[in-house]
Amino acid sequence: MAITDRSYALELDSVDPLAKYRELFVNTDPQMCYLDGNSLGRLPKRTIEMVNDYLINEWGAQVVEGWGHWIDEAQSVGNLIGRSTLGAGEGQVLACDTTSVNFFQLVGAALAARPGRKTIITDAANFPTDRYILQGLANRFGLNLITIDNEATGDAEFERITPELLRPYLSDDVAFVTFEVIQYRSGARTDIKAITELVRSFGALTIWDASHATGAIEMNFDENGVDLAVGCTYKYGNSGPGAPAWLYVSKKIQAELQVPIQGWFAQEDQFEMGPVFEKSQSIRGFQIASPSIVGLRCIQSAFSMIEDAGISQISHKAAQGTEMMIGLFDAWLSDLGFTLNTSRNAQERGGHISLIHPDAKRIAVALRKFANVIPDYRAPNSIRLAISPLTNSYVEIWDGFQRLRDLVSTRQYEKVALDGSRVT
Repeated sequence: MAITDRSYALELDSVDPLAKYRELFVNTDPQMCYLDGNSLGRLPKRTIEMVNDYLINEWGAQVVEGWGHWIDEAQSVGNLIGRSTLGAGEGQVLACDTTSVNFFQLVGAALAARPGRKTIITDAANFPTDRYILQGLANRFGLNLITIDNEATGDAEFERITPELLRPYLSDDVAFVTFEVIQYRSGARTDIKAITELVRSFGALTIWDASHATGAIEMNFDENGVDLAVGCTYKYGNSGPGAPAWLYVSKKIQAELQVPIQGWFAQEDQFEMGPVFEKSQSIRGFQIASPSIVGLRCIQSAFSMIEDAGISQISHKAAQGTEMMIGLFDAWLSDLGFTLNTSRNAQERGGHISLIHPDAKRIAVALRKFANVIPDYRAPNSIRLAISPLTNSYVEIWDGFQRLRDLVSTRQYEKVALDGSRVT
């Protein structure tokens, strides 16, 4: 059966073990092709019930007495994230704060754990927040920030960082390196184990940003020897806009690390309110302050669904869905001015692909306005298209690509007026 036949996608849906989860999410427009789950996941129906129940029966009824059982939810929800998506044993993950705050915390801890080392390494294609935080700290503390050029003018294929590309930059002066598990723009997947082991051989730490991987692929943190990691919960995690993020600290190094923001939740005897900070020896030693209980309930609802579905099944569907996208690119889009900016090897990509086009921004806007397809655009010329395994059907992906083909082949997209929105 040809991939360009819609029955191809229908057949995949008929044997999809994750198909049953689609009806568990709010979907107010069944005709929409929502291909932006790598930016913001859909709302689980159960989340509405859980949050309402919390508001009425816990906060409303219990008021301050509720802290008796809310107090450690950042840890219990962190354990859920760890076992459902990260391959992390208990006591290593906290659900708290934002990805940026958590990244700042772990960067500060890594620097302090490697005194005397002045070099830190990242890449030009890394997510802006990570790069900006590193630039600020480098300027403040006189660090040598090495930024590997893995964009269009660099040596990397699809922005992908490999051990071979990284090795020449490593030395005994490196405190840590930090990369994305999945590159936010191209969708390139980094070899967690190989990079971590290479960096460790120089006595340095590795900090992973798994924001564009969490809930889409298997990462097996414990098995792969990960030191430190951060990530968000609102993309493939379906936990809602601005939902709490998470941080991971391997038990092997928890005792030697101390974060720069020493909040009262990290204090060993928290409610003694003592005059001197004494770090908790548990993962709580990396927590700053009171968690957002509403946000944690959103995570609990969504990640319980991920745990039930199984990250291996989710990862398989992400690979199969992106393979179908690439096949449709070959058949329909390669002759329309598009270039594939994502690897054809499923082990080298995540849950989204990137298509380069000179008019990418206008096409992305036109897809929304004329075709009822939701992609996203990333400067300077990239359209990202994702399969969110629990919420997308294969037919939804197929229909979205057909509409994209028709929009561009007829040049209808040229009629769209850019709306000036700051959000792309």
